[in-house]
Amino acid sequence: MALLTPGPISDRAWNGSAYDGLVAIRDSLGAQISHVQTKTPAEFEENFRQYGAQGYDLVIGHGFEYQDAAVRVAPDFPKTLYVTMSGNTVRPNVAGVQFAFEEASYLAGILAANMTKTGVIGAIGGTELPPVKRSFTAFAAGARSVKPGLSVIVSYVGNWEDVSAGKEQALAQIARKSDVIFQNADAAGLGVFQAARESRAAFVIGANADQNAIAPEVTLGSVVIDLRHAFLLLAEQVKAHTFVPRVVSLGVRENVVRLVLNPSLQATIPPSTRVVIDSVQRRLFDGSLRLVDSTGMPVTQ
Repeated sequence: MALLTPGPISDRAWNGSAYDGLVAIRDSLGAQISHVQTKTPAEFEENFRQYGAQGYDLVIGHGFEYQDAAVRVAPDFPKTLYVTMSGNTVRPNVAGVQFAFEEASYLAGILAANMTKTGVIGAIGGTELPPVKRSFTAFAAGARSVKPGLSVIVSYVGNWEDVSAGKEQALAQIARKSDVIFQNADAAGLGVFQAARESRAAFVIGANADQNAIAPEVTLGSVVIDLRHAFLLLAEQVKAHTFVPRVVSLGVRENVVRLVLNPSLQATIPPSTRVVIDSVQRRLFDGSLRLVDSTGMPVTQ
């Protein structure tokens, strides 16, 4: 199995969690593994081709942005399965994995609405990828299910790696009275934690990995994608030759996506808020609350 990530695995978020999943496949299934960080579409295609030529069984492009390269390369290497995370493209040997990140993001919005004192909350992303935008829409919807008049500030760093720019975005939102910020910006998101910790004027909600330990004094919780579990589910089927190329959907029901509250700040979160979050989570699990339809479009509740 090979993994292509769009950013460094030191980000303690999207890319680092993916690498942990890759290592888990090596340790659990005895797979030969390889990883490379790629930054441009040309590098996406070049590395997809190299792994196909080397006979890799499974190659994961860890992001929505890898889909075009997978479609171009896959026909030349029909024995290699190309999977794009957050992708929705399917070909004979191309598949996508969609994470229902909006489900736990909706829960994060409920948390933020109950914790804000200013009535202003924020969301900071790396770039405006469709999955990120959907998660921020769900975050705002969850918050406004509690406080309809809440103000939500959304901004983007413009990349996934600039820690200083992430900090600047957070400080700008704090200056506009945002006191709970949901960040989904990978390495750039580390700057959001820095801003919150230094200013002591805002809480942060992390994303993709359990980031509660990065700045435990200001982190309310994390919207976690359990990529280790997701990668193992996928790799086990590939190894057994039972995987059928399709769009795989993984969310709360599969225990892949969840909101993890920070144990260090449990006492800060009102018990009534935790009860509401648990109640909504059960509705997401049993299907009585749906945030998106089968095409990924928001649905009216």
